[in-house]
Amino acid sequence: MPNKKETVCRFCRREGEKLYLKGERCYSNKCAMEEGRNPNPPGGLKFGRRTTSDYNTQLREKQKVKRVYGVQETQFNNYYKKAAQKRGVTGDNLIELLESRLDNVVFRMGFAESRSHAKQLVKHGHFTVNDKRADIPSMLLRPGDVVKLKLQKIKKAVHKPQLEKKPEDCPFLWLEVDYRNMRGVYKHMPTRQEFEHKLQMNLVVEFYSR
Repeated sequence: MPNKKETVCRFCRREGEKLYLKGERCYSNKCAMEEGRNPNPPGGLKFGRRTTSDYNTQLREKQKVKRVYGVQETQFNNYYKKAAQKRGVTGDNLIELLESRLDNVVFRMGFAESRSHAKQLVKHGHFTVNDKRADIPSMLLRPGDVVKLKLQKIKKAVHKPQLEKKPEDCPFLWLEVDYRNMRGVYKHMPTRQEFEHKLQMNLVVEFYSR
């Protein structure tokens, strides 16, 4: 029976590209998508990526976005409905909502190796938002919210490398991070101009617009 890491790697193989779901492992030669390893989709090429129809292309992009952010189907559908009701471009609105999740912000701030790691830390009650316990990974943050690692958790070895970082080490303009105190501020929702992503949100919108 495949272990959890191998199961997650199957997602990357299914989509034919790295989704960076396992942190440092994705940057090592242990990654399933590295040259010399098995990059074919689960079941082999005969069972994966068999069609290039518009529907399949749109479906695969939707699945990819879900897996990147670690969101379940029903939850993702609700995010899309909320994004579609907001003013502006639906695809951009959807990205803003996904990026506003607490587990994603913890990951973006550099307090976790991956989104799955961030989700685990949040569930275990390691973080507070505005000095209040926050253990729901899907919690959507608002501009001005302060995310902080609880003081008794800072001494754990897994967080030592982060303590050595400087505020400018965080590349995201919508976040302000104080690594010495393991504290960060969600300044505002990210815009398309503030970060690059390879996700084709227009295909996701087309999928739901069928």
